Amino acid sequence: MAHIDHTVTVGTFSLDGETFDVDNNVWVVGDDLECVVIDAPHNVEAILDVIGTREVKAILVTHAHDDHVRVAPELSRATGAPILMHPDDLVLWQQTHPDIAPDGELSDKQIIAVGGTELHVLHTPGHAPGSVCFYSPDLGAVFTGDTLFHGGPGATGRSFSDFGTIVESIADRLLTLPPETLVHTGHGESTTIGAELPQLEEWRARIG
Repeated sequence: MAHIDHTVTVGTFSLDGETFDVDNNVWVVGDDLECVVIDAPHNVEAILDVIGTREVKAILVTHAHDDHVRVAPELSRATGAPILMHPDDLVLWQQTHPDIAPDGELSDKQIIAVGGTELHVLHTPGHAPGSVCFYSPDLGAVFTGDTLFHGGPGATGRSFSDFGTIVESIADRLLTLPPETLVHTGHGESTTIGAELPQLEEWRARIG
């Protein structure tokens, strides 16, 4: 039976000439035999501990900021799993890994089957142009990276981001999910779609 495992890794995020300390969630979805890893931030050993003896079918990238992909190539070498990313984030990926390309592309409405469940790819640009979320109807959960957090949209004050775009991505692709859907984020605590929905008009009012 498919289930969700989780760990937190500690490191830094760098963009536009600034660096910050960050804690990143890593989500592993699958059964006892196979799984996928959602993001590969800072520490390969911590991720491998969660994977255990399972076959890793893919390393799924929510977006290519360095704190979400820094150890993706190392994790790929350790597990043999391909790195899959939306092509619109290649410009960000190349800032961290200029000499290594992802192994494959993610596209909107793509379905990834693993461990008896399915992850539906939702393209949600705004925090980054190639940001995606992964929705599992069976597990009642969506993995949002830095698109939606407990309390609101992800940051849009840096290069390749846009607040109006992220709000409409959230409105169109995420807040239309069942309200009880768990939102597992790239940083910090989880929330639900129903808890975030009432804030939509406030976010829209902030669009300049």
